[in-house]
Amino acid sequence: MNRLPRDKQIQIITALVEGCSIRSIERMYDVHRDTITRLMIRTGQNCMSIMDETIRDVPAGVIQCDEIWTYVRKKDRRLNQIERHNPVIGSQFILVAMDADTKLVPCYQVGKRIPEIANGFMLNLRERLVGRPTIITDGFDPYPWAVEMAFGQDVRYAQLIKTVSENRRPVREGYTPAQVVRCHKRPVYGHPDPALISTSLIERQNLTMRMSMRRLTRLCNGFSKKLDNLKAATALHFAHYDLVRIHRSLRVTPAMAAGIVSSVWEIGDLLN
Repeated sequence: MNRLPRDKQIQIITALVEGCSIRSIERMYDVHRDTITRLMIRTGQNCMSIMDETIRDVPAGVIQCDEIWTYVRKKDRRLNQIERHNPVIGSQFILVAMDADTKLVPCYQVGKRIPEIANGFMLNLRERLVGRPTIITDGFDPYPWAVEMAFGQDVRYAQLIKTVSENRRPVREGYTPAQVVRCHKRPVYGHPDPALISTSLIERQNLTMRMSMRRLTRLCNGFSKKLDNLKAATALHFAHYDLVRIHRSLRVTPAMAAGIVSSVWEIGDLLN
C-alpha cells in the first residue's frame, strides 16, 4: 500500500491540530480527503495508546471536570425514531478532566451524556492519579455517584452549579448562549476549599478544543460523520495538547509541568 511521505504526513497532522478542516487541507496539500481521514484515524488510534501508556502516575491536585457537546452525522432534531436509539449518531459529549495547576488533561471520555459514561470517566481518572485529589464538576447528576464509586472517601469533591436565564434574547441569528444568573458552590464530601470550587479553567479548555478541532467549531459545516472519526480526532488533540504544544503561561508542555515527561515531543512522535 502506498503511503504519504513522512514530511507530508507531519504537515497534514499539524494542520489538523491547528483547526484546519479536512477539505481545506485537501486543497492546501493536494491530498485526497479520504487519505487525510485515514491518516487522522491511524494517528488518533496511536495517540490513544500513547495517552494510555504515558499519562499515568499524575500527582493529584485540583481536577476540574466538564463536558462539551458535539454531534455525529445528525443533530438530534433530525433523527428518526429508530436513529434515536442508535448510540453512535446524534448528540455526543466529550467529558474532560484537567489539572488546574499544570493544565494537564489526564483523561477524557467520548459518548452519550449518561451515567455509564460518567462512571467510566471517573474510573479512568482514578487509575491515572496518585494521591488524594480535589475534584470540581458541574451539576451533572451522575457525577456524585461516579466520583464516590471511583474514589470512595479518598477525595475532596464539590460541584459548581450554574443557574441560567430562561429568557434568551437573540443577539444574532444562530447560536445564542444562555446568560448565567447565579453560581452555587456545593461541597459534596471531603471538605474541599471553597476558594478552589471553580470550573473556569476547564471551560477555557473547551474553547481550546473548539478552536483546535474544526469538527467542534460552532456555526460551521464541519462535523463528524462517524463516531470513530470523532474519537480519533479527540485523541489526536489531547496527545498534541499534553505532549507537543507548549502552554503559553507555563512555557513548557502540560506533561512536562506535571513531571511525566522531560522534553517537548514532536508531531512525528505521534505518528510512530
